[in-house]
Amino acid sequence: MKKPILCLDFDGVLHSYKSGWKGADVVPDEPVKGAMAFLVAAVDKFNVQIFSSRSNQPGGIKAMCDWTFEHLHADPETKPAANSTYVALDWPTEKPPALVTIDDRAITFTGDWPSLETLLAFKPWNKR
Repeated sequence: MKKPILCLDFDGVLHSYKSGWKGADVVPDEPVKGAMAFLVAAVDKFNVQIFSSRSNQPGGIKAMCDWTFEHLHADPETKPAANSTYVALDWPTEKPPALVTIDDRAITFTGDWPSLETLLAFKPWNKR
C-alpha cells in the first residue's frame, strides 16, 4: 500500500531559521527541537517530501540534503536510523499533492476567508 505524502517546509519547520535568509545554498542554523526525531518517526507512516522556496533554486536541494544528513547523524537519538531515514526522504522541486503539509507560514483554510487584517498581522511560531 502506498504511503500518503507528508509535505514538510524546511525553514522554520526543520531548520530553525534563526539567522534568516542567507541564500538558497546557505543553511546556518540548528534544527528545530525534535525535528530529526520527527523525521525518523514520520518516514514509517508517510512518504516524507521536503519542499521549500529553496527547492527550485540553484544549490537549494543540495544544501537541504547535506544539512539534513548531517543533523540526522549528529543527533544521538536519531543516528541509528539516520541512513534509512535519509534515503526515504524525497526532495521535489514542485509542491507535491500531499495529504497534509506542515509549514510555519501558512493558515489552514476552513472554508471561511480570513480578514485581510488577520493576514497582515500573521507571525510564524518563532516570531510570536
